[in-house]
Amino acid sequence: MRVPTAAVTAGSLIAGWQVARRTGVRPLGGAILAAGGLVAGREWSRRTGPVTTGALVATYLGAFVVSHPLARRIGPWPSVLAVAAVTAAVSYAAADRRP
Repeated sequence: MRVPTAAVTAGSLIAGWQVARRTGVRPLGGAILAAGGLVAGREWSRRTGPVTTGALVATYLGAFVVSHPLARRIGPWPSVLAVAAVTAAVSYAAADRRP
């Protein structure tokens, strides 16, 4: 069964942020982020080559990093939703839409 990595990446970015925010335990949010990255990374490596997988991992991690300064400019919810949407779109285009 194919795991939709676009949903995994977007969902884990949003869920990780919400868990960290609501519990006050940032490492718990990071664990969710890491789990999503591992699931997506495994699928990317199955579907694509190492260069594409590396680029997708970099996109996922970059989205997490960019969300922090972006949140100061546009607010936390818009920031997390924006980076989740971009990450999902890139993941879909590079890995999920392939048969």
